[in-house]
Amino acid sequence: MKQVLITGASSGIGLQLATDYAHGGWQVYACGQNQQRLQQLVDNLELTATGKIIPLVFDVTNLEQTQQVLSQLEALPELIILNAGTCEYIDDGVIDSDLFKRVFEVNFFGIIHCLEAMQSHFTAATHLVFISSSAAYTALPRAEAYGASKAALSYLANGLAIDLKDKINTVTLVNPGFVATPLTNKNDFPMPMIVSCEYASRKIRQGISNQQAEIHFPIKFTLLLKAIALLPLAVQRVMIQRMTRKAS
Repeated sequence: MKQVLITGASSGIGLQLATDYAHGGWQVYACGQNQQRLQQLVDNLELTATGKIIPLVFDVTNLEQTQQVLSQLEALPELIILNAGTCEYIDDGVIDSDLFKRVFEVNFFGIIHCLEAMQSHFTAATHLVFISSSAAYTALPRAEAYGASKAALSYLANGLAIDLKDKINTVTLVNPGFVATPLTNKNDFPMPMIVSCEYASRKIRQGISNQQAEIHFPIKFTLLLKAIALLPLAVQRVMIQRMTRKAS
């Protein structure tokens, strides 16, 4: 039975990925800090999935806890999807260092903690998948903390893809646009071209199966941001300002 480890598996994209992989016959190590939600996932799939869900309860922001739980695995699954994330916005450019720390603790250092806990067990078959964001392509208003954390994560993933080239199988970077999750449900602004978790999971699983270096969707939205990112900074800023004003 194929195995996959997924962080942030108790909600959103992670929950959908865990569900879909289990229905596909995989043994899924579903990681999260909410034991009740993970148990609910196990109960929901027990009679319908051909695979198996094994819940692992820990907080990725706690290195010691992360190491303790992951060290209990007899062997590391070949596929590792580092998905746990959070989002908080700032208003009117007002910096709140505590807010930035909270976001980076989950989105960046949470990934670092998982990697540190698992790295000694990487093999030539290991496939690392980083769930980043298209917000890393270019700066967006109010997303200074979230976007910066995802830009850091994307840099990390691309750097490791180079440094670990001869040690593991491959690294995949995932840059979604807006996905309908409990996290985005809190947003108080229009989200163009938003897609469902089912759509996101399908695109991610297809890309992983093809061992793509990058997975990004929806294609019209992400290609637009990629194109804007190629322009001079002054032009980028004007375009983003106009786009966000029009959307609001």
